[in-house]
This record gives sequence, C-alpha cells and structure tokens, in this order.
Amino acid sequence: QVQLVESGGGLVQAGGSLRLSCAASGRTFRISVTGWFRQAPGKGREFVAVIRRSGGNTYYADSVKGRFTISRDNAKNTVYLQMNSLKPEDTAVYYCAAGQYYSSSYYSLDNEYDYWGQGTQVTVSS
Repeated sequence: QVQLVESGGGLVQAGGSLRLSCAASGRTFRISVTGWFRQAPGKGREFVAVIRRSGGNTYYADSVKGRFTISRDNAKNTVYLQMNSLKPEDTAVYYCAAGQYYSSSYYSLDNEYDYWGQGTQVTVSS
C-alpha cells in the first residue's frame, strides 16, 4: 500500500501564495504518476495538475495554468504544488493522488488514481 499525506494548506489573501506538499510512504515504487485535485463546497472534484515520476512531464488545468507549478523530489518521495496569484475561486480542499499507471488520455480523471491523501484546506479571502 501507499500512504499520502498533504500539508501546507491555510488561509491566504487573494494574490498570495501557498505551497502544498504531498509526502508518500509505503510501497512508493508503485507510483508512476501523482496528481492534485480539489473540491470546493457543493462542487465535484476537479483536476488541478499532474506530474509523471519518470521524465517529470507536467500538465495543468486551464484554470491554474501559469499560476500553479507542480514539482517533485523523488529522493524524498514528495510532490509539491506551488500556488501563486491565488484567487477566491481557488478555495477548496486539495487532495493529492497517486497512480500506478500513467495514461496520456485520462490523467485528469480521478478514477485513474489508486491512492489518495486526506486533503488539506486552502481558503483564499478577497
């Protein structure tokens, strides 16, 4: 099994920045791809960004492109999400997810991921 623990959430003013971390433990060799998703109150879970373990390819939702950056430190089994120029509409619970397989067509779908963290709250005030 793989365990994921997110950290770094909090309250920030619009225009501010936060960095989320996702630390993996357990059978981390199973992880091929790590993604970030978010869920705002009353809404469904939404894809934010993804990074492949091999090669480091990254992809982003249009809503965060140019503002968020996903990165990884394989030695620490940790993936980061640097969030800049935050907007009130970025307010959500952010989840880290890891998958055993990467799909170039379906990486934005939450059912492609095998392991999930507990989530961390990000609140952006206007």
